[in-house]
Amino acid sequence: MKILGIDTSNMPLGIALMDGNVIKGEIITNVKKDHSARAMPAIESLLRQCGITPDELDLIVVAKGPGSYTGVRIGVTIAKTLAWSLGIPIAGVSSLEVLAANGRYFPGVIVPLFDARRGQIYTGLYRYEGGVLRCLEEDRIVAADEWAHQLSQQGEDVLLVGVDAPLYSELFRNHLGERVHVAPPSLALPRPSELVMLGKEKERENAHAFVPNYIRLAEAEAKWLAKQKGEGTDGDRCTISSNDHP
Repeated sequence: MKILGIDTSNMPLGIALMDGNVIKGEIITNVKKDHSARAMPAIESLLRQCGITPDELDLIVVAKGPGSYTGVRIGVTIAKTLAWSLGIPIAGVSSLEVLAANGRYFPGVIVPLFDARRGQIYTGLYRYEGGVLRCLEEDRIVAADEWAHQLSQQGEDVLLVGVDAPLYSELFRNHLGERVHVAPPSLALPRPSELVMLGKEKERENAHAFVPNYIRLAEAEAKWLAKQKGEGTDGDRCTISSNDHP
């Protein structure tokens, strides 16, 4: 089985190709540039270098969010378009789950996180059990201070993973002390190779029916819904904003 993985859900861009149980190649960059202009050329380059044509692909795996509203939308749109045009299924993987996979050898719980601004983070709680990554707490958007306090009640060592983890390391240490560990920069980026490995085991979906997981609405959508509910009255105003990178 030949699987193409696509992750544009946050600033890092990741593309990977798997053939059977072999990772044929992956491309990872962490630069603030437009994913909509860079993702397809990266896909074409990787396929060409690996000697595989699009019509040989059996499955498209995509990081389905949470993360940047625009970034998630770009990756999902590309994945759905490819899957539909090639007549193959699509599988989605949580963007946080992909990041958590970098903590494979950590003995405690794994906390992947993306900055969601205003003191909030996208996060979840994961652990490797018998070599399999398990989700202990569903992905969410939560105040970083509240999440750190909740984790402090569990009494386990915690690994923070992600480019944005250093932004919150001091806050977490205030709650958990020496039980907090921050993954090194080499493990801070979501690996598209982990994406395809996780996606291989996920449920296949039809391209038309597939939907991303934004967790929260983009600012424009939130304002529109608030207006529909109360025509912008003070009691119904929504102050949700998007974490919109690429």
